Amino acid sequence: MTSSVRITWLSRPGFLVLAFVLLCAATRPLEAASLPADKAAAALKRDSARCRAQASVDACYDAIRWNPGDPALLVALADALVRAQRPADAIRNYRRAAALAPNMPGVAAKISAVEAKMSSRRARPGAAGGAAGKRYSNAAPETQSH
Repeated sequence: MTSSVRITWLSRPGFLVLAFVLLCAATRPLEAASLPADKAAAALKRDSARCRAQASVDACYDAIRWNPGDPALLVALADALVRAQRPADAIRNYRRAAALAPNMPGVAAKISAVEAKMSSRRARPGAAGGAAGKRYSNAAPETQSH
């Protein structure tokens, strides 16, 4: 004679832990998701100053996270991207800045300068480096050293 023990899903310890976690999450306000306004403003000011002073891509991305609609920050990011040899990303950010602030001076000139530089690189055959003009093959391996 065997007795069968029936365990329901409500009596399992994992369910109680899950229920407790969900109850705590539902009753607690979302404090970590948003900073108070004064701390957010201070972080925006700090990151914007870092972006303009250092002109690095990471510093500008940090600033844009706080204020993605600031055309001056977008132009600073695009300038940093040009210096980092990422012209396609730079053009995209220049165009975003031009769409947000159509009367911003100098943006159209920067877009045309980066586009001209990109087109001149495509036109030159040896623009990718010194190895672009060389041809290697396995047809005569004794004359070439890899």
